[in-house]
Amino acid sequence: MPPRLGTLDVAKWAESVPTIEGYRTEPWTLKGARVLELHMEITDELADALVPRAMHPSIPQYAIFNVTHYPDSPVGAFSIAEVRVAGRTGVRPRGHVLRSIVDGEQARQELAARWGFPVHRGEVSLQQRHDRVIGRAVLDGKLVLQVEQLDREAIGGNDVQYVASMHLARNKEDGKLVLVQVDPEYVFSKAERGRPAVVHLDNDAFRADGYLRVTNPISASFAICDVKLPKLRYVCDPELPALQGTTKVAA
Repeated sequence: MPPRLGTLDVAKWAESVPTIEGYRTEPWTLKGARVLELHMEITDELADALVPRAMHPSIPQYAIFNVTHYPDSPVGAFSIAEVRVAGRTGVRPRGHVLRSIVDGEQARQELAARWGFPVHRGEVSLQQRHDRVIGRAVLDGKLVLQVEQLDREAIGGNDVQYVASMHLARNKEDGKLVLVQVDPEYVFSKAERGRPAVVHLDNDAFRADGYLRVTNPISASFAICDVKLPKLRYVCDPELPALQGTTKVAA
């Protein structure tokens, strides 16, 4: 049986992808980030349509819900809410980002131009309560995402592992569509786990077109950490399997 590949309609998605200003961006170090992340199983047959051919869908398929507040960055404080669909490029786990809702104008511009984040304007909040952590995103006054970590329990930072992201973007220098690999580094000062709950998800707001159906819970974590958004190292042709279409752009 041939390996399973994503079936994303790249031409359709290309109508509204960010433009990245080349691959020479310098890293950002973002101190004191607060990160809420949930992993949830999703319906396999549908979710293949949310992953490009450069990636193999995960088995079973799962989605990554992430809400992060950055209190300290070169463009000031901002928050971001993302939905990713997990898969692999070659043998490495990666998450294809469907949309990044960001609440700061300058942050949106820089994240798109430097790392190809598929940004969209919105309101993002992250609340810590005694029994739960709540992440929310609002577009045009409408709630589009609410995720929660329940039953908080402290763990070590080495127990938390985040999956690197893949961003579909257009390179300004040559006009080509590429999948940009973004693999941040993390230094943890606090971490905890809990029960995940997706309270509300608007498929349309994250360009999922009804293909994203949450089924079973996997995990939830919350962490306080320093995050280093890296120099870009690899980009992929979105229409070729990663082992054939990956280009190294930095050491």
